[in-house]
Amino acid sequence: MRENSPTTNASPAPVAVVDHEAWLQPIPESARTRKVSGQFWIWAGANLAPINWVLGALGIHLGLGFADTVTVLVLGNLIGMLLFGCFVLLGQKTGATGMVLARAAFGRRGNYLPAAIQALLVIGWCAVNTWIILDLVMALFGTLGWVDPTAHNYAWKIGVAAAIMATQVAIAWFGYRAIAAFEKWTVPPTIIILAVMSAVAWFGMKIDWSYAGPAGNILEGSERIAAMSAVMTAIGIGWGITWFTYAADYSRFVSTEVPKRKVYLASVLGQFIPVVWLGILGASLATNSGEIDPGKLIVQNFGVMALPVLLMVLHGPIATNILNIYTFSVATQALDISISRRKLNLFVGVFSLAAVVFFIFQEDFASVLDAWLIGLVAWVAAWGGVMLVHYFWIEKRWPGDPSRLFDAVGTKRLPGVNPAGVVSLLIGIFATWLFMYGLVPAMQGPIAVALGGWDLSWLAGGLSSAGAYALMGPRYHRKYLQVPSPDEATQESVPPRVTDPSTTAAPVGL
Repeated sequence: MRENSPTTNASPAPVAVVDHEAWLQPIPESARTRKVSGQFWIWAGANLAPINWVLGALGIHLGLGFADTVTVLVLGNLIGMLLFGCFVLLGQKTGATGMVLARAAFGRRGNYLPAAIQALLVIGWCAVNTWIILDLVMALFGTLGWVDPTAHNYAWKIGVAAAIMATQVAIAWFGYRAIAAFEKWTVPPTIIILAVMSAVAWFGMKIDWSYAGPAGNILEGSERIAAMSAVMTAIGIGWGITWFTYAADYSRFVSTEVPKRKVYLASVLGQFIPVVWLGILGASLATNSGEIDPGKLIVQNFGVMALPVLLMVLHGPIATNILNIYTFSVATQALDISISRRKLNLFVGVFSLAAVVFFIFQEDFASVLDAWLIGLVAWVAAWGGVMLVHYFWIEKRWPGDPSRLFDAVGTKRLPGVNPAGVVSLLIGIFATWLFMYGLVPAMQGPIAVALGGWDLSWLAGGLSSAGAYALMGPRYHRKYLQVPSPDEATQESVPPRVTDPSTTAAPVGL
């Protein structure tokens, strides 16, 4: 945005370019876009990644039939993405990032806990997402005759990782508009490649559409439910939940004049379509061999299309990690760390690349970390439960001024710590672990084990945190805003005292 400066002559007024993304501040209406297509391309690009067809093949790998896998994919993502759209609307309405919005529910300093978790997780995902495709890239290079696919190819892997990381940091450096432009111009051709891949697979290969499970070992009863619950957590409802904390970081750039319905649908469909499409593709390919390894899935089935598939594979981590890098910077700033967003972008790029190089030589450690990350993202269900109750129930009844979210540290309009939010989050995280059946033993809760491997972590975490906050949250919220309880209100004949002169007018609901 350009702002005119005062001048005393007829010459053109000097202008200054204001970077509204350098520090955490509300995005003004004048700096927002009225196009919703950017929301679709951003979320579609983030999900057009190899991980989604691998996770689609997970159901077959766990012993499920093709119909069961598709059912879980469609129903789970429908529910998860519909909830994701609620967080998109919060960003559009307030102009605030996800971790700034959380200040109202957890308190200014209480919010350091979810902000720190978010920052650590996205930097971990940035490194793992880059590392996880390197073997696949080497397999495709081998098909093209560029490298020996049986060799370690350490130099090639490090070079590819460095090129990918540099590209990711460069795009995220320029902020939202660069991210939206990258997705706008790269996602359509990627979709074309995916369409060709799907046509080759579904019409040119022997896909077993009636596949019901491995011969002689078809899952039934409790084992079948356990396998379906695992897929539901990995790429069903759980997949939509993992994006809750990212949603507002990008929808805050959409004008409030754009109908909410359009913003909601563009974002939800941008998530839903590629996740389900790629999941079904991965599951259908896996019916041939039960194979889940991405390199083998691709080379065995698409060897003749190695080059276009390679472009899609390389696009996947870049499209996803530019969001991870950007979200890391704004989540870190929510910790009240006074470092500009661009410097934080450079930090996460350098740190993640160092981690990728370490992973290349320590693949067992990287696999374990990947498993831990998959388990840890379940904390978002607990965070989401608190946030949904706060903004779609409590703030509707007792609205607070959204400008208070951006007040300096020590503000009198936000509590330092909101014990209701923090305690509810911890309750939700504990409940999540109790019902989690993760890939590493520490992520296998006792209730999930007792149920024979049923993974209901997302449901237990979300409902527990939401229920706890629904009980405790209103009291602390009213107390801090100096709003009397319903019983007290009937006894008072004077207006409630406010904590700041700026709130003497009718507060603006979020």
